[in-house]
Amino acid sequence: MVKLNRIYTKTGDGGTTGLGDGTRVTKFDLRVEAFGTVDEANATLGLVRLHTARDAELDAILARIQNDLFDLGADLCTPDTGAKLEWEPLRIVETQVSRLESEIDAMNARLKPLTSFILPGGSPAAAYLHLARTVTRRAERLMAELATKKGEKVGEAALKYINRLSDLLFVLSRIVNDNGEKDVLWVPGLTR
Repeated sequence: MVKLNRIYTKTGDGGTTGLGDGTRVTKFDLRVEAFGTVDEANATLGLVRLHTARDAELDAILARIQNDLFDLGADLCTPDTGAKLEWEPLRIVETQVSRLESEIDAMNARLKPLTSFILPGGSPAAAYLHLARTVTRRAERLMAELATKKGEKVGEAALKYINRLSDLLFVLSRIVNDNGEKDVLWVPGLTR
């Protein structure tokens, strides 16, 4: 259980931060960049929800994803070094990935096939979903890079989750654009 009695600790004043296992790293460490970007994606979903609150189904999906993103942040914050910890670290699991896949399939079934790439926009909710999608893709790139570093591990389910999430956010952007009817399509070479 998390208990925050004090918001500032002063332990980061020198440019370091503590990971979940107590290790101190620089605030620009790749692992910190990765979970910080996951947090940024989560905050962007908060903006999305300001525009989707009337849709109970969509709001429930986004609320669950926000919780999952905290799980993902906790996963990334506690490196899997093989060392014995006093607690079981929280990790993203395959059921979280399969839930996203089910939601992608169900939502995408409501849409007509695409005939062009889509430009971000159409409605405020769609524009914010595209923003959340691009932040999620950045988090994915950072996580993938972290996974290639010697001595670093990123869980397979965590990598799958972040990849599927950006796909779901894309599909949801079309859903909130009247099931794709208000999508803004890319017209190649339009402004030549």
